[in-house]
Amino acid sequence: MEWRKCYLDVVLVPLGFLVCIGYHFWLWRKVRTDPLSTIIGTNARGRRLWVSAMMKDNDKKNILAVQTLRNTIMGSTLMATTSILLCSGLAAVISSTYSVKKPINDSVFGAHGEFMVALKYVSVLLIFLFSFICHSLSIRFTNQVNFLVNCPRDETGIVTPEYVSELLEKGFVLNTVGNRLFYAALPLLLWIFGPVLVFLCSITLVPVLYNLDIVFVSNVKGKFNLQDENGASEFA
Repeated sequence: MEWRKCYLDVVLVPLGFLVCIGYHFWLWRKVRTDPLSTIIGTNARGRRLWVSAMMKDNDKKNILAVQTLRNTIMGSTLMATTSILLCSGLAAVISSTYSVKKPINDSVFGAHGEFMVALKYVSVLLIFLFSFICHSLSIRFTNQVNFLVNCPRDETGIVTPEYVSELLEKGFVLNTVGNRLFYAALPLLLWIFGPVLVFLCSITLVPVLYNLDIVFVSNVKGKFNLQDENGASEFA
């Protein structure tokens, strides 16, 4: 394959994915160092408090716990089903001889060779496949929590709220990874129409995810409560 035909694919596609990988590396560091400034860290803290409250008052809240976990499993099931259906469709396209595998027209930038077209479809297929695996594992951990959250307190102290919280967090981490892989498949789908769209979609996806991942909170002390001389709290 000549360099003049594929140089845009070699440069723009890896550059677009490096932007997304760099953002998620920064987000991972943010969650580790300052978790309450992110949606992921704030929700993780809320889920730990939720598990502790459900297991503490299990006799009154057992139905609420099961229904909440069931809704979570349904969401992961939907994403897993969608991912595996897209994998099946892409596998059918790859194994077929239809003209849909060919570029729409010669005006699309980038390489049009058989190897590059196959690489595009296989890359999207692998992304959706890994997304399906993550969502399937997420369902597994959430199902375990569904049983353990209603367990009575045992004398050995093995099934504790901390242990159940860890299982629930593993399920939600896998669910988040599966969703992010699903989002990453969008630029790869646009790669079928050229590498320029991959780069544009990747740099557009980063600010969108930033606004969804970061908690934008103003000065809470100055906005809600001030401490007077007597230690009483009053609204500003």
